[in-house]
Amino acid sequence: MTLFRSIFVLILLALPVHAEIAIQEVTSPGGIKAWLVEEHGIPFTALEIRFLGGTSLDAPGKRGAVNLMTALIEEGAGDLDSQGFATARDALAAEFHFSSDQDGVGVSAKFLTSNRDQAVDLLHLALTKPRFDADAVERVRGQVLSGLASDAKDPDSIGGNLLRKRAYGDHPYGTVGDGTMDSVKALSRDDIVAAFKGSVARDRIYVSAAGDITAAQLGAMLDKLLGDLPAKGAAQPGQAVLNTKAGVLRQDFPGPQTAISFYQAGIRFDDPDYFAATILNEILGGGGFSSRLMDEVREKRGLTYGIGTTLADFDHAEMLTGSVATANDNAAEAIKVIRDVWADVAKNGVTQKELDDTKTFMTGAYPLRFDGNGRIASILVGMQILGLPADYPATRNQRVEAVTLADVKRVAAKLLTPDQLVFVVVGAAKGVKATE
Repeated sequence: MTLFRSIFVLILLALPVHAEIAIQEVTSPGGIKAWLVEEHGIPFTALEIRFLGGTSLDAPGKRGAVNLMTALIEEGAGDLDSQGFATARDALAAEFHFSSDQDGVGVSAKFLTSNRDQAVDLLHLALTKPRFDADAVERVRGQVLSGLASDAKDPDSIGGNLLRKRAYGDHPYGTVGDGTMDSVKALSRDDIVAAFKGSVARDRIYVSAAGDITAAQLGAMLDKLLGDLPAKGAAQPGQAVLNTKAGVLRQDFPGPQTAISFYQAGIRFDDPDYFAATILNEILGGGGFSSRLMDEVREKRGLTYGIGTTLADFDHAEMLTGSVATANDNAAEAIKVIRDVWADVAKNGVTQKELDDTKTFMTGAYPLRFDGNGRIASILVGMQILGLPADYPATRNQRVEAVTLADVKRVAAKLLTPDQLVFVVVGAAKGVKATE
């Protein structure tokens, strides 16, 4: 399951106060909005662009089109074939990276100040005139098919696909964005072009930059780079309805270990209780070796090497999910322990020490730093997508510190629903009966 939005949430919740980060809100002469952190100490700039929608925009029967299209953007543009484009990019010492997940198409670029104009021209060519040559399409299609074939033999991937379908049904979130062997084989160049036109448009852009560039220079650059993109792309998918009916979904798979994933309903990032829920999740299963689940499942019983949970917040759905791998003989016990821990925390909450230790971690013990222009640009895009204000880095720790033990206990009682846990079991698990 792709977690672009959730990764940003985790980054932003781990973000420390950093007094030197001055975020400017920039609007280009043509009306394109962006955030900027100027840093003129090193002569290069990192640019991050996000087009909302991603693989969820695949047309019916065309699953995998956006994923394949994204992988092909850099495989030739304008009068440059794949090799010519790569040579031109490398001659400028520029870096371009194109990616997609269920909620967006991402473009990351880094370029030297001395080559900025030429690098932007080359990136503009890729974003407006990708070639999608037949030889490149077949080569990249083969890479995607190879990955799908590998996933079909991986219990974690199998479990992810089953969980996705169980959770989201017919919504685009219910299937993997890479597509299936059959759907990817059937994609034509016209399908790829349609996916490009539906995904890359001005009505879904979030942009940020960090580095050796001023607000005026960024504004002019954005109009040059993005100003002539289509005004509108494909319609965004509607809200996904999460299937939270409790149950156990099982698929037999040979091997000594069983892969177990589990989920229940989550909480929106804009919910006033989100910070309390984040602290709760850290204590429950997100805090590595210090979490309750790690203590009960690994340390006390030796059932696994690791177990974790995540508050997954997507553009059109949210869930609280987790995973664990264990020996086949231990699968039933692992599921029982997870249920017991879930129920105990829901009923009794957490301790003051757990709360204090988690706050220490989140506010400074292991902070994820602004350690480079690329990281900064990525974080700024995430902030915009999540609707955070530009002063968030300066106020974030105050929000964490404001969460009380009573808040976490109240949110645990409301959020954790042990009677609605869904388990997806892939392996030769002993003593685990499917309920559906």
